Amino acid sequence: MWEEYLDEFKSYILFVRSLSINTFEAYQRDCTKFFNFMNENYPEINIHTVELKHLEEFLWQINLKNSSARRIISGIKAYFKFLVLTDRLDNNPCELLETSRIEKLLPVVLSHEEIQKMLSVIDKSTYHGFRDSVIIEVLYACGLRISELLNLKKGDIYFKHEYIKVLGKGNKERLVPIGEKALQLLDLYIRNHRSKLKKIDQKCKDIVFLNRRGRKLTRQYVFLAIKTAAQQAEIKKNIHPHILRHSFASALVKGGANLIVVKEMMGHASVVSTEIYTHLDTTHLRETLMLYHPHYQNLNKKKSEESQ
Repeated sequence: MWEEYLDEFKSYILFVRSLSINTFEAYQRDCTKFFNFMNENYPEINIHTVELKHLEEFLWQINLKNSSARRIISGIKAYFKFLVLTDRLDNNPCELLETSRIEKLLPVVLSHEEIQKMLSVIDKSTYHGFRDSVIIEVLYACGLRISELLNLKKGDIYFKHEYIKVLGKGNKERLVPIGEKALQLLDLYIRNHRSKLKKIDQKCKDIVFLNRRGRKLTRQYVFLAIKTAAQQAEIKKNIHPHILRHSFASALVKGGANLIVVKEMMGHASVVSTEIYTHLDTTHLRETLMLYHPHYQNLNKKKSEESQ
């Protein structure tokens, strides 16, 4: 458990380092944010196996300016330093953590072809296989957070109008359009698969995605299902459910979508969080330059004449 040593950490901060209770509470808040991130995205990782890349991804994902990042880093560094000093850890994964690197980090994304490859390797003849393929389709089609997907209810799907209602961070509701393909698969899953479950927990009767025992799926299960599909599809990237959300936003921005519209669909509090996707793939920008800039048009014309 990530929180296992917080009580001892408190004593270390107050009595060994002689810092204030306010400082400890700030450190605790910062550490808790990191713990929640790890539990959601890397449930199989613990304090003994966490690496620098996980810390960097966390800081990028919360999209902080340097001053805020430095403050959060100090809290997390203090916790890991305490774990090393008390022999809970041999190495401190925070030692090389720098705010200057965070701004240069870009999220990993999957191409449309890679996602289709993942879907193709899943055995859809089984209940869990068909359900898992629909989960991947919906995550990619709507850019949902994993918590939003797991809490999705049947009444949140508006088949006629082709959108879903999502309960996001801070209990803020938003409407997200959903494509025809994902919508059809959702309908098939609910009518032909979910409806045949022998027993459904009363607490979960409205939840869309259930396990065979009629209970709500866990984050850990979805994480492993997506990772397994990626491995079977021989995709070498570091895969977790949030990558499908990144891939959704990246595809929209690359395709020319308005950033404000993407921001609303993602449920971002600020467009600053959405702007990172403009830096993910510059290939299409170079192609535009080569096609339309007069300097490159002349260059292309010269090359064409020389090749004839």
